[in-house]
Amino acid sequence: MPDEKSNPHPDWEQLPAEPLPHPTYFPAGLAMGTAFLFWGLITSWVVFVVGLVLFGASLAGWITEIRNERKHH
Repeated sequence: MPDEKSNPHPDWEQLPAEPLPHPTYFPAGLAMGTAFLFWGLITSWVVFVVGLVLFGASLAGWITEIRNERKHH
């Protein structure tokens, strides 16, 4: 009987040895900022500005995190 731990299913492939990125909240912040941007277009300029700030801060944070992660590898 084959070793089930090394290959549990004959059609499956082994995962690559690359490390996975660390979890982060920046994608969720980017999505919320986008929602606020569009919500602000139909409601109020205050909501639009909050969405713009949230979108910009999340995008900048996510890009910074990716750049720092690539520097360390």
